Amino acid sequence: MDEVENTVTSIMTTEIWQGKTLADLLTIEFLASAAGSLLGAVAILLLGWIVSAWLQKRVANLGRKNKHLDEMLFDFLASIVRYVVLGFTLLFVLNTFGVRTTSVVAVIGAAGLAIGLALQGTLSNVAAGVMLILFRPIKTGDFVEVAGQMGTVKNINLNFTELADLSNVQVIVPNSEVWGNIITNYSTNDRRRAEWTFGVGYGANLKDAETIIRETIMADERAQTEPEPFIQVTNLGGSSVDFLVRVWCNASDYFAFKADMTRKVKEALDEGGVDIPFPTRTIITQSD
Repeated sequence: MDEVENTVTSIMTTEIWQGKTLADLLTIEFLASAAGSLLGAVAILLLGWIVSAWLQKRVANLGRKNKHLDEMLFDFLASIVRYVVLGFTLLFVLNTFGVRTTSVVAVIGAAGLAIGLALQGTLSNVAAGVMLILFRPIKTGDFVEVAGQMGTVKNINLNFTELADLSNVQVIVPNSEVWGNIITNYSTNDRRRAEWTFGVGYGANLKDAETIIRETIMADERAQTEPEPFIQVTNLGGSSVDFLVRVWCNASDYFAFKADMTRKVKEALDEGGVDIPFPTRTIITQSD
């Protein structure tokens, strides 16, 4: 019996937390204090969550209300603001329980270094995502070519860029591949220069051919007269005389304009009696 009492006494007098014994922890005063700390921590968490969500919404709305501001950039900044507020909230919660926040910060820093070494590829995507969002070489809605992929930008987040290709198929490109490669943005400028090469036969009247090409293309309302169109013979091929044609148009009209003019010029040359050469092969057979 004495051994049991000694064991119980030893357990009750052993320091468990912050210099307090189990006997101290089981007192009504301590339990009331712990309950108060718990309620305070819950209140701080709720307040921090509400404030972080409110600030995130306010910052994001700044980008949506002003058309001169980049909505994507402000969404990114709003997320950073929220996580910063939640981080400080967590430190305050730990502080209510007597946890030394300086030690926690040191542990988080050491853990962050270890995680950073283990996730170098992922962090490189995040770093590239930050650069894309801050410097904005591309934005949502742009038609671009990145990392060998062509399509319309649907979304840019910290890890990847989402494209919809010409067949409306979703294409996910890691941000490190986007930022680390050549970016071709077809939507940056309002105008583009369409270019064609039309070949006519060596026996064709070049002046008539040039007139037909010029009148056909410039009759289209999408063709712009300034800068002046370029229509010149630039190559004498093996079976054709080649006209290089360059005409400016609105960027939104580019693909349809180029396709339409390819067909219309061919039809106009046919109607004008201008020969369009094509490769031919003569096969000679010999009988025994």
